Amino acid sequence: MKKLHLAISFDLIRDCVLAVALALATTAIFLLIGRSTLGEAVIALVYLVPIGWSTTRWGQLPGICAALTAALCFDFFFIPPFLTLDVGSLEGWLLLAIFVMVAVVIIGRIEYGLDQAHAHERDAVMMYELNMALFNLHTPDEIARELAERLRVVFQASYVQVSLRSEADWPAIVASAPAQGTAQGRPDRILPLLSARGLMGEICLWRGEPPLPLADDRLLQIFVTQGAQAIQRVRSAR
Repeated sequence: MKKLHLAISFDLIRDCVLAVALALATTAIFLLIGRSTLGEAVIALVYLVPIGWSTTRWGQLPGICAALTAALCFDFFFIPPFLTLDVGSLEGWLLLAIFVMVAVVIIGRIEYGLDQAHAHERDAVMMYELNMALFNLHTPDEIARELAERLRVVFQASYVQVSLRSEADWPAIVASAPAQGTAQGRPDRILPLLSARGLMGEICLWRGEPPLPLADDRLLQIFVTQGAQAIQRVRSAR
């Protein structure tokens, strides 16, 4: 575990160094072209390219490193008085402040978009795996046990109970995970299992500490919906 932690730290440092180098390389290109040719506004806009690329490629911290490097280089080389970190006019302060604010907003939006994309990808993979697992089961009891165990593992719950009401030829079912576990106190989530015919049962989930994040409710609802559809499928087939 310690070696893994060191590897992750090294990778993060390497990515930050690469992001800084990218911002410095962009500065070198600007200096070769000439500040008078490009103008401060164009330079500020083009600096956003390595900042955005670094955030997308390496993450938030390397993006921040690229933004800080770009801001310092922008001030040092392209805002009068040149070759100092002083800003000699109100216009220069405004330009630098706007550049920093836009860079921060871009980093935040890119990071948010990446987080959302990863969350959707995770949901899609889990939904596919759940569908494949439930498709091969042929009784409500099997589905209830599989659903309880998957909910326990995915949401790191201390205890999960899936209760199905009796219906026609099917008796009432109670499946739990772990099978020999017991509930402690009130459940953190109580979710109804609904079908076109109405209420089939409910799922009770005990998480304890740390509490279940609200962001996981969407994924939890996907599990509930898929489980309800699978149970209704096998009952209708009978």
